[in-house]
Formats: sequence, structure tokens, C-alpha cells
Amino acid sequence: MEYIIIGLLVLILILVVISLFKNINESNITERLGRFEVNITKELGEFKSSLSKDLKEDFTNLNDQVEKRLLLINEKVNERLDQNFDKTNKTFMSVLERLSKIDEAQKKIEMLSSDIVSLQTILTDKKSRGIFGEVNLKHILVNVFGEKNDTIYQLQYSLPNNTIADCILFAPQPLGTIAIDSKFPLEHYQLMVDKKISQSEREMYEKQFKMDVKRHIDAISSKYIIPGVTAEQAIMFLPAEAIFAEINAYHQDIIDYAYKKKVWITSPTTLISTLTVIQMVIKNMERDRYTSIIHEELNKLGLEFSRYRERWDKLARSIQAVNRDVENVSITTDKITKKFDLINQVEVGKLEEEKHVESVK
Repeated sequence: MEYIIIGLLVLILILVVISLFKNINESNITERLGRFEVNITKELGEFKSSLSKDLKEDFTNLNDQVEKRLLLINEKVNERLDQNFDKTNKTFMSVLERLSKIDEAQKKIEMLSSDIVSLQTILTDKKSRGIFGEVNLKHILVNVFGEKNDTIYQLQYSLPNNTIADCILFAPQPLGTIAIDSKFPLEHYQLMVDKKISQSEREMYEKQFKMDVKRHIDAISSKYIIPGVTAEQAIMFLPAEAIFAEINAYHQDIIDYAYKKKVWITSPTTLISTLTVIQMVIKNMERDRYTSIIHEELNKLGLEFSRYRERWDKLARSIQAVNRDVENVSITTDKITKKFDLINQVEVGKLEEEKHVESVK
């Protein structure tokens, strides 16, 4: 840019010189050209120094602005890096926490798997299955009625026909005494639902499963339904929800057979519901039984409250009379005090005036 300006100036000067050249003589040309050259050189030097100074200041300002922008960008970058680092750190910690929870869940699943395997091993024995059903039945009864509530239920109860029921429930009339017995037909059920064996084999095991359940129904009906001693119905408790669901979903003939034999088939869930309903019936009957007693006691309480109110009214009247006497005594006390004060001050004239006023009153 500097060279362009210089060139333009030179061109202008040449044009000026040419215009002047016509009006001057040759003797003055050299002198004027010399002075003109000196002036041009001086002005060019001043212009160059001014231009250099301006360019230097502009470059300095530009450098300062660039440095400020770079510092600002550096701060922003550091801030973003810190924020991203915090987010990354939190995400990493969350991932570690979830991984630890997954590890704990995996351990619990492994423990549960081992427990299930051990439970399956235990349930393969018929006697163990019977104990499992009895324990499950006891747990349900304790949760509903409380532990050792002999007025409502008893475990391992002996009946007059020399049989022992897993539980006897002393329900209110018209239900009466209900026997509950636990049964667990597992072997043929497992074979019946096993998809690894053929369809014909599963059908064979299904027939055997039905025979097992009906045999249990017959045993409960014959042992635990005693006319005049127990209710006309008994309960067969299946401690496995899967077996209960299988019977209700696909074996209506078993349900009909149990109905004819007056045996209710229950699972843990349905037994809890049944016992809860019986518990509510017992509570309602107990409440109705004591309704007359409660009503009588409320009448007695009403009479006592009437006596209390009369005595309180008498006491209130007595307190009001005492309060009036106290006010009168207080007035008399104030009068006596004033008279003593007047006597102490020997204001006899004033005392006589007050006597006169009191006599007028």
C-alpha cells in the first residue's frame, strides 16, 4: 500500500511539473525542481514515518485484541473441559455403582438358583413335601390370626375318628368347625408339564395326576368331614400356586369332583383370602354380641354425666356467691384503709364531710 501511495504522489508531481514547465523558463526549472524534490522528500519521509507509526499502533492493538480473545477462548475451553470432566466422572461413578448392584443381584440370583435346586431336591421326598405344606399352612394362619390363637385355630388337631388334621378352624356358625389338610401332588404334575417328553407320555401322567388329586379329595372327605362334629365342608390346601392354577385352568372335572365331595381346593393366596373373610366375620359377630352391653354401659355413663353436670352447676353457683362476698369484703377493706389514712393525716374536717356524705347515702 505504501508503494501505491508513493506512485500516485509521483504521478501527481509529474503532472504539476509539466503544467508548470510551460510557464517558467529554463533557468528557474532546476532551482524549482530542486526545492520541489526537497519538499517531496521531506513530505514523503513524514508520510512514511506517520504511516509506520499508525501501522505499528494498529498492529499493537490487533495483537492485544488477539491475545484477549485467545485468553477468553482458553478460559471457555478450560471451563467446558472441567464441566465435561465432572459429567464424565459422575457417569463413571454411576456406572460403577450400577455394576456393583448388578454384581450383588448376580450373587443373589446364584444363591436363589442354589436354593431352588436344594428346594427341588427336598421336595422330591414325599415326607419332606408334607412338612413343607404344613409349615406353609402354619405361616399363613399365624399371619392372619396371630400365633397360638387356640380359640380360632389349632394345628395337628385330633378328631373323634382317630384322625389328625393339619389344622382345625373354629369358624362361627353356620360354618362351624372346618378341617384344613395340606396335600402336595408334585411328581406326576412335573411329568405332565414336562415339554421334553412326548405328548402321549404327558397325557398318561395327566391321568395319573388327576387320580392323585381325586385320591386326596376322597381322603379329606372321608376323614375330616364328620357329621355333628365338623362342618359339612373341608379345605384341601395346595402349597403350590402353579398346581392350583393348572387345576382351575385345565381340569374342570377335578373342580366338579371336589364340589361333590364338599372339599374346597385352595392355594396360599386363596387360603389367605378365605381366612381373612372368616376373620372379619368373627370380628363382626363379636361386635354384635357386645352391642347390648355397650349400649347399657353408655346409658350408665349418661346418668353419671347428668349427675356430674348437676354437681358442677351447684359448685359454679357457690363459686359465684363466694366471688361476690370477696368483692364486698374488698370494698369494705378499701373504705377502712382510706379512713385510717385520713386519721393518720389528721384531716378531721375532711373526715366529717365524708361521714356526712355516707349518712346521706
